[in-house]
Parts: sequence; structure tokens; C-alpha cells
Amino acid sequence: MATKFSKETYLYWYELMLLMRRFEEKAGQMYGMQKIRGFCHLYIGQEAIGAGCMTATTADDIFITAYRDHALAIAKGVSAKSCMAELYGKSTGCSKGKGGSMHFFGLKERFFGGHGIVGAQIGTGAGLAFAEKYKETDNVVICFFGDGAARQGMLHETFNMAMLWKLPVIFICENNNYAMGTSVARTSNVLDIYKLADAYDMPGDRVDGMSPEEVHDGVTRAVKRARENGGPTLLEIKTYRFKGHSMSDPQKYRSKEEMEEYKLKDPVENVLHTLKKEYNISDSDIEAINDRVKNQVEEAIKFAEESPWPDISEVYKDVYAQADYPFITD
Repeated sequence: MATKFSKETYLYWYELMLLMRRFEEKAGQMYGMQKIRGFCHLYIGQEAIGAGCMTATTADDIFITAYRDHALAIAKGVSAKSCMAELYGKSTGCSKGKGGSMHFFGLKERFFGGHGIVGAQIGTGAGLAFAEKYKETDNVVICFFGDGAARQGMLHETFNMAMLWKLPVIFICENNNYAMGTSVARTSNVLDIYKLADAYDMPGDRVDGMSPEEVHDGVTRAVKRARENGGPTLLEIKTYRFKGHSMSDPQKYRSKEEMEEYKLKDPVENVLHTLKKEYNISDSDIEAINDRVKNQVEEAIKFAEESPWPDISEVYKDVYAQADYPFITD
């Protein structure tokens, strides 16, 4: 099949998704070894969303998400080293070792978390978009949340204000079928989550989240609308996590047959197939990418292992922040 995307785009997608996958696999391994404590939610299977969003946005655009945040932080440019160090609770982590798995942050990279309260980032995402509009920038906010968070009251209040004020925010529901272990069908009569936008006259659409091509196209359309002062969009991106909700999830709520069906849609393998079939990428070129990613993850582990713990003096720092408001005058 002919493709409209370049070889360079597919190579970028493959390497980025492979880095997300290998980082998460290593995080799961280190969690099992008790190097990582607390909660740990892996993104394995959902990598096409981060990859497609990256090629549809600019470096100045903002990402904000829930607690399944490792891979999206890496996609946005937060280094694998600082991400792994954060998982270890080390001072060199992206949140100084104070946030852990659920609270990654990257100011320079325009990655605003990592939020542990279900649905809280929906309102915060709209607030970030309000700030960008107030400052008259051309930036948009990509606000990720899960199908479980779509049941929070915060969503409806935020959708109302976002449409009223035409905020430049793309609401992305990463629908992986299960809120923890509860299927969408058990929580709502509305199974098509994108239709929630209809109540606010907000544009809404469903996107195949196992395909970086489809994610790129869907997000590109929404971003274009936002930059042209067309306001927000709700995208329900259908995806699937190959691991449990968290490391403690026995996954008894889904069948092996369902798992196998979705693994045929593995975005990493499918992009690799396209590279080989459509662009005749050699095995040696693929091996070079694989080695590069493997080295990055190994270096991240070494960095985390060798980094110091936060000093006790850090306990009360970063609780509050001193903000400057240059737009306020006497």
C-alpha cells in the first residue's frame, strides 16, 4: 500500500515508540526488583498516540496528562535519564525525586504532568489553554485523560467554559476500554465517548489509537482548528494497554483472546512492517535503531542507580511557588 507519510516520519515514529516501549518494560522490571516503589502505570500498547501527537504539534505546544505519564513525557522530550531517576525517587529526576511515577514534569519541554487525581488535568489543561490565549500565543494544549476520567464532573464544567471562551485545547480521551478493571459499558449508557462533545456544540471525533498515521491526521485537524480560533475539540482515541492498569493488576476482567486480538494491532510492529515493506529499510538499519534505544534505556538505569537521594532540606521546598504577574499594574 502507498503511504502519504515519508520514510523519515516512519523512522521517527518507530524509534520514539520503541523507546517508550523499552523504557516501560524496564520500568516494570525494576519495579519487580523493588528499585521503584509506590504506584506504576505502564503505557505499553498505547505508544501510537504519543508518536502521532508529536508529529501533529510543535515544540511550543503543551502536553498535560494523567498518571500514566512516563511515555508521553519521553515523547515530549523529557530525557529517559531524568524520567528513570524520578521513578527511583532520586534528586536528578524530572520532579526532583518528589513526584514519582504519577507526577512527571518538564517545564522546558512544555510537559505539565502527570496528575494523580482522576480527571483533575482536564480543568488544568483548559487553564493552560486560557493562559496561552490570554498571552496571544499561537500555542495549543493537548490534554490527555482516560475513559474513566470521562465520567468526572470536571469534564462537563470544563467543556462548557472551553467552548464559551473558544480555548485552544484538544481534549484527548485515551479510551483503552477499562477504567482500572471496569469496562466502559459498565459505567455509562453512552459508549461513544466522543459524542459527549455534542452537548456543548464542540467538534468531536473517534480516532484509531493503534495507528500513528490516524492519530497524526486527527490531531492535525484539531490543532489547525484551535490555532485558527475555532476552539476546542474532543478526540476519543481508541487504544489498548497490553499490561494491567497498574503493576498490582491481575487482569482477570479480560480474556486472552481479547489480548491476542489487540496484539495484532501492535503499533510498534506495524510501523516496523511498513518500514520494511514500503521503504525497504534494511535489517542492519533497524538493528542500529534497536541498539540506540537499548543503550538509552541502559544509560537511564545507570544514571538513576548512581544519582543521589534528595537532601532532607528539600522536604519543604516546592510546596508553594512565588509567581510574578507582570501584566498586573497598580
